[in-house]
Amino acid sequence: MKTVGILGGMGPAATILLMQRLLRAVPARDDADHIPLIVHQNPAVPSRIARLINGVGEDPGPVLAGMARALHVAGAQALAMPCNTAHAYAPQIIVATPLPFLDMRAATVAALPSGRVGMLASPALRLTGAFEAQFNSAGIEPVWPIDDAPILTVIQRVKAGFTGPAERDDMARLAEQMAERCDHLLVACTELSLLTDAIRPRFTDSLDCLIGEILRFSQS
Repeated sequence: MKTVGILGGMGPAATILLMQRLLRAVPARDDADHIPLIVHQNPAVPSRIARLINGVGEDPGPVLAGMARALHVAGAQALAMPCNTAHAYAPQIIVATPLPFLDMRAATVAALPSGRVGMLASPALRLTGAFEAQFNSAGIEPVWPIDDAPILTVIQRVKAGFTGPAERDDMARLAEQMAERCDHLLVACTELSLLTDAIRPRFTDSLDCLIGEILRFSQS
């Protein structure tokens, strides 16, 4: 199987969740059956939200490009990044190495139905138009929260390590409110992927879509 390099640090808990779901997704009978990964968990990646939403702070692009080069040297045969917001810097990652980049956005759009899709995600995705081109091509109309503050609060609390009943209640309420305005929900923030067991309406989790891409590449 081929080795995939993971650009981590955009939420350590999300990187761990990616690895846990990958382990569960492989019907392994022995250690050798699992997907080979090289994980670059770098908490020094500058804040994507600060840069993209508030326009302040260091540019994360050069740091992410440096991580990509390090993963290439370490033996990775493709790159993956479990953070939709950080895909705003995908062009800098792609040109940093000759490795294929397993794009989380493309994998997600391929798994979504057409129609009105409610976005449970950082407002940075809306502000950067991260999914705009793919959504237009696929006949998907994104439906964004009326107020960004509640979902940003949940994301920030998960980053701080809180994933208990209060956060699950908030997630369930946000999902129910969004479901009233759309046909399908998309969880497009890997912090929120830690709370998907609280969601009752039908949804797609972009983290699972990326996992599918990693499996297809590694096992090809």
